[in-house]
Amino acid sequence: MFANAPAWTFFVAVVVAAGLEVYANILLAKSEGFVRKTYALGALVFVALAFTCLAYAVQGMDLAIAYALWGGIGVVGTGIGGAMLFGQRLKPVAWLGMAMLIAGMAILQLA
Repeated sequence: MFANAPAWTFFVAVVVAAGLEVYANILLAKSEGFVRKTYALGALVFVALAFTCLAYAVQGMDLAIAYALWGGIGVVGTGIGGAMLFGQRLKPVAWLGMAMLIAGMAILQLA
């Protein structure tokens, strides 16, 4: 359906999907295990939106690439979000792992 769309739009869709997933993860943490229903419902809505964007992305790029980018961006974003918003302390090896994820995602884009 979107086969004629510019290639960059599919990459943007993956980035947006990952951002929505990170926000869903933050809402999930704020829901305190689905006790706070408003946050829990928000988390579910944002996960659905993330998958909608991912569904668009895989129409123009390989699923393996899209999913790897989505997962990697989600992990890095959630790690940084947890550190910034919840004061979670990440060990140096966690920061190294996230840097390696970013490098791997950059390499994937060159493939």
